[in-house]
Amino acid sequence: MTTKLEKLESVIRALMGERVYELNLALGELTLVIAHTDYLAVMTELRDNLSTHFEELVDLCGVDYLTYGEGVWTGRRFAAVLHLLSIANNWRLRVRVFAPDDEMPLLPSVAEIWSSANWYEREAFDLFGILFEGHNDLRRILTDYGFVGHPFRKDFPVSGYVEMRYDEKQKRVIYQPITIEPREITPRVIRVEHYGENR
Repeated sequence: MTTKLEKLESVIRALMGERVYELNLALGELTLVIAHTDYLAVMTELRDNLSTHFEELVDLCGVDYLTYGEGVWTGRRFAAVLHLLSIANNWRLRVRVFAPDDEMPLLPSVAEIWSSANWYEREAFDLFGILFEGHNDLRRILTDYGFVGHPFRKDFPVSGYVEMRYDEKQKRVIYQPITIEPREITPRVIRVEHYGENR
């Protein structure tokens, strides 16, 4: 007897063929990994084909895989992860696509396929710096327009690059280089004598 997810897995393998880079069924979720070159075609087919019929994009987020799991990560750094829902077939699918260039992560926009991708892609651009080619309004959505950098990148400094403050003389908010001294805030640990020694 096959489960609903196993059925979806076989449908996707039959439908996508060679375009399936990786397809994993784990922890009650199915994850499809595809190449960036197949991204738009696969997404359109997942929406339009009646055997899959993913009519709704529930979420799209960016991921920074820099030092993934603190192990030896040899893959690309930035990815977009999408969660799709088929109401008609009552199943869900996670799709992951990696940007080909770590220095300038660029992926095609799926906002023409699912209109809900509009703000999700803006958020991934704002927080991770992932660019979405073809997006008609790719600008910051959560941080201020003058914000420098992308705060969810793993190499972004905790204190940021600039600070914002109200200047009483100018009667406006100004940005200036960060003046916070970097320091390590490590809580004091009360040590027990001979801790960790074999006795």
